Order: sequence, then C-alpha cells, then structure tokens
Amino acid sequence: MTNIDHTHRRAARSWVDSANLPEADFPIQNLPFAVFRPARTSEAYRGGVAIGTWVLDLGALADTNLLQGQSAEALRAAARSSLNALFAMGAPAWRRIRHDLFALLEDTASESVQAEVRKCLIPQDESEYKVAVDIGDYTDFYTSVDHARNIGRIYRPEAPLTPNFTSIPIAYHGRVSTIKISGTPVRRPQGQVLVDGEARPRYLPTSRLDFEVELGVYVGTGNEWGEPIKIGSAEDHVFGIGLLNDWSARDIQRWEALPLGPFLAKNFATSVGPWIVTMDALAPYRSPWGRPPSDPPPLAYLESPQVRATGAIDINLSTCLHVADPISGTSRANRIAETSFRHQYWTVSHMLAHHTANGCDLRTGDLIGTGTISGPTPNEAGSLLELSYAGSRPLRLEHGAERTFLEDGDTVSITGWCERENFARIGFGTVFGTVVPSA
Repeated sequence: MTNIDHTHRRAARSWVDSANLPEADFPIQNLPFAVFRPARTSEAYRGGVAIGTWVLDLGALADTNLLQGQSAEALRAAARSSLNALFAMGAPAWRRIRHDLFALLEDTASESVQAEVRKCLIPQDESEYKVAVDIGDYTDFYTSVDHARNIGRIYRPEAPLTPNFTSIPIAYHGRVSTIKISGTPVRRPQGQVLVDGEARPRYLPTSRLDFEVELGVYVGTGNEWGEPIKIGSAEDHVFGIGLLNDWSARDIQRWEALPLGPFLAKNFATSVGPWIVTMDALAPYRSPWGRPPSDPPPLAYLESPQVRATGAIDINLSTCLHVADPISGTSRANRIAETSFRHQYWTVSHMLAHHTANGCDLRTGDLIGTGTISGPTPNEAGSLLELSYAGSRPLRLEHGAERTFLEDGDTVSITGWCERENFARIGFGTVFGTVVPSA
C-alpha cells in the first residue's frame, strides 16, 4: 500500500487555475487517467490526465520531450488508445509518471515548461471518452454486509445474511462486451419473468430496472497461473479505481438466479466512469479495516496486519435520480442516497487475494466490481431494490413523482470523492446513464 508523499500536500497548487478551486474534483493532488479525444472529431483516442477543468493530452505531451527515462517510456505507453501498456509497466512506473506530471503542473514549474504544457491542454467539456482499458475479464463481487442484509430482510427475513458471507468474498463473472462508457444510453432489457400468481414465466421487458452503486478496481499487473496473489501485496497489482454502475433487472434476476446466479439480469449493461484515480492518489484517505468481534476472523490467506491497519478507503458516493417534471418537461435531479466505500465488509486486497487463491490468473486490464456499496442507515442504500423495499415503499421525489424502479427517460448519476482534514479533496467525476425503451 502506498505512502503519503509530497504529491499529497494540501498546500500544493497548480498553475492551472481551475485545479485550485475548493470543490474541484481534479486538483494537482489527484491526476486521474482516462482515454479521450476532442469531441466531434475522428482523431485517435489517447491517454489523458485530468487537471482542473482540462485534460492533459498525453499524446501531445509525449512529443515535447519534457519527460525522460522511465517517465518518458510510461508517457508513450499512456498515449495509446488504451491504458493497458501503462498498466503492464507496474507500480514503480506508475508512481514515476505521476510524480513527474505533478512537477510539470505545479505552480513552481518554470514559465517555459508551463508554456509547453499549456499547449497540451484540452477542455474536458470539449472532449469525449471511451472505456480506458481493453478489459479481458470482469468479475463482480458482493462485499457490502449492509447491502446483503438489506436484500436478505426482503427475501429471507428469518436469516438475512447467508452463512458464507462472513467467510468468503462472494462474486460472479460478468460480461465484458456490455461494459460501456458513462453517458451511453441503457436500453431496457427483456427476459423471462415469473409474474406473481402465474405458474409459467413470460418473455417481457423488465418492469424492475435498477441501478447499483459500485466502484471498479482496475488490475494493473496480474499473476502467473497457479500462483495466488498474497493479500499483503495485493494492492501492488492495482492501478486504480473508478466509478461503476451495475444495471440490474430485478424481476428477471429473481426467476433466473436459481441455482447458478446472475445471467441476463446483469449482463445487458455496466456503465463505467471515464476517470481512473490511482491508488497513489488515494493514500491519504485510508483507514483501519475490521469487523465486529462477534464475527469469525478471516481465514489465514485473507488475514493481514497491513490490511487491518489501512485496508479501508473512505470514498464518498452520492446517487441522483433525474426524472422529468410532468409540468415543465425539464429534468430534475433528486439526491436519493449517499454512502461510503469504507463500510465495505471486504477490501480490495481481500477481493484480489480470494480471486486468485485457487490459482486463477488475473491479467492487465481486468476489471473487478466491488459489488453494491451500501451503508448502515436507510439513506445509504446503493440500489432502488433496497430504497423502495422491493417496490413496496415508493420513493417520493421533489416534484411529486414517485419511483419504485426506473422508468424510461430516467437518468441515474453517481459521483464520488474523497476528503479528509489536512488533505485536498479529490474526485472521481461522474458516471451516468439514461434509460431508453426496450427494443
């Protein structure tokens, strides 16, 4: 796990003025990565780094010769149409390029350096993005004890938490082809639904479309087949974390999930945010990880003093549901939930260690979903299934509308940020998607 260094100083300022605003998502202490190009062009996609309201074009920067040695090599890797080559270089290279980009953007940089770098800046609102990584495999976990209990109280009130939850980070394998960049419309899926009171299922568009507030963990370097990743070094394999929304069709899920779990209810759309915040940038926002004393301790391969000391990450997450005002027709944002990743029962390190415990090899660019992130209070739920208690308690929205599940035209947006006393606030941007009618 990374240490706090000079790039985390709260007093650090950039010569890019918009990076110094108090509520800026992308101050100089952040420097997240994405893959972008100028909007409405046919230019090649290339790597970029967020600074204030701008994207630092890493392709253009690579032509300036401002970076040398390992940083220059990492810069050339990051300037490609995916970040896989940068990921494959490993943690020392990731740290080196982050430090050197920090130096170029800090207000102590020479005027000549500033002039060269300024030529490489493109406004974020004039850019378009793609999924930053060529993802080989996608695994979605189920690691929030509050989410698990909320769901269990609905369907298994006599025993809300399954017996294995406190022993094993539960997961299933997802579908890479339907991972889409933020802003991509989400078409309402169809599937088999067993309507209440009927004996046979029908093939219908889902009437219980839901979102799930998650984070995506991006694997930087993998492991050899047959060689598990040890929990104490698991985060050395992680490049960074981004926002993720795992769209779900609850009525389809309920019918098909027995006995093997999610299939068509989950594989139709997963939205990811464009920005990946590096693990180095997250260093100040770590906190101890633990579990109630009444719960059994993890098995030895999932136990680590280092994870106990700093394994949790306090990433705040806010969810808005944007629905059309029936009178004006304009969309209004309703903040419906706020929570934090620090509540998660299993950490990033646990997920990677368990995923590879049987010798499974992770590869550069693999995506790990954290599972729905819910907290201990009702307004910290990460899905409508929880917030509406499976549709039996409609959410009342600001202009008189109600929702149990998502309707066509609704937009869900999730924002993320970290803040801690004596450190700068850093953000993850937003992941959003709008529901469109079934085909």
